[in-house]
Amino acid sequence: MLNMLAAEKAAATAGGGVGGTMFMLVYIVIIVAVGYFLMYRPNKKEKTRVAAMLAEMEVGDTVLTSSGFYGEIIDITDEDVIVEFGNNKNCRIPMQKSAIVEVEKAGGE
Repeated sequence: MLNMLAAEKAAATAGGGVGGTMFMLVYIVIIVAVGYFLMYRPNKKEKTRVAAMLAEMEVGDTVLTSSGFYGEIIDITDEDVIVEFGNNKNCRIPMQKSAIVEVEKAGGE
C-alpha cells in the first residue's frame, strides 16, 4: 500500500514538473510580448515621427530647439541648420538637426 502511494506521488510530481515548465515558458513569452508593446514599439514610432519632421524642414520654418529657444531656419545642410533667433538679425547660430524638437511651417498650418 505504501509503495502504491509513493508511486502515485512520484507520478504526480513528474507530471506537474512538465506542466510547470510549459506554464513558465508561456509566462516568459507573455512578459516579452508586453515589454515589446510597452517599450520598443512606441519608441520606434517616435523615432520615425522625428525623422519625418526633420526631413520636411524648409527655410523659413519656425523651430523650437531642445534648449527651449524659438527661431527661424535660415539655411539647411545635410547635418546642420542655421537658425536666426529673435528680432536681432545678427544672432544666427548653426546647430545640429538633432537639437530641433518641434517645427512649425511658415504658412501657419
